[in-house]
Order: sequence, then structure tokens, then C-alpha cells
Amino acid sequence: MNFVSVRIITSDVSRLVEFYEGVTGLPATRYTEDFAELATPACTLAIGSERTVALFGAGSARPADNHSCIIEFRVDDVDQEYERLEDVVRAFVQKPTTTPWGNRSLLLRDPDGNLVNFFTPVSAEAIKKFAARA
Repeated sequence: MNFVSVRIITSDVSRLVEFYEGVTGLPATRYTEDFAELATPACTLAIGSERTVALFGAGSARPADNHSCIIEFRVDDVDQEYERLEDVVRAFVQKPTTTPWGNRSLLLRDPDGNLVNFFTPVSAEAIKKFAARA
């Protein structure tokens, strides 16, 4: 099995695509007005319109209603990312902080309210863990 993507359902695909292109620096591939993807070497972030939900079962997902998942991106230097994003992101949930499990982490919200974490492994154990996954 291979984990390949996370899909966000939104009522405004263009707004969310522009946000993620801006914060990640990755270009999105827009397949239709209702679906786009930002591909990374490890996983793809898919963004789908609420109109696509009917394909999976009416009411199975609701836009801007996530209260349990965090979308995470490993970056080379979370402090540099924070400086780069200060003029792009309206409000940060948490400025760069070192977590007890060894990552330096920056939390923000996308325009739909989804939590987004940019992190950099900084402890020897965290660096070793992520090096093994590369």
C-alpha cells in the first residue's frame, strides 16, 4: 500500500489553490474548475470542489469543517519559512516552536480554516527518523 494524497474539499477551489501555491511555492495542476493537485515527492495535496462530493456520496464531506486533521509539510528551515510567509499569511496559530518530539514547527490556517504545519526536524532523533524515510 502507498499513501498518495490528501484531498481538501472546499467551496472555493481557486482561492485554496492560490493559497497553497503561495505558501508552498509549488505549482498546482488544475484538471478542471473543480479539481487541482499540488504534487510533492512524498504525497499529493488534492483540492476538490464541494460539487465533487456527490461522486463519493452526498454529504460525505463538508467544506471548511475540519477540526481534527493537520496538513504537514517538512521544510528545510521553518524559521526562514516563517519570515517568508509573514506577509502572506494573515494569522499564525503558533510561531516557530520546538516540539517535545524534536521538530521545529510553525502552525497556520488556510483560508478554509484547516490547520497547516510546516516543520523541520531538529533533534538528533527526529533528523534520524526522517532521514530513514528519504
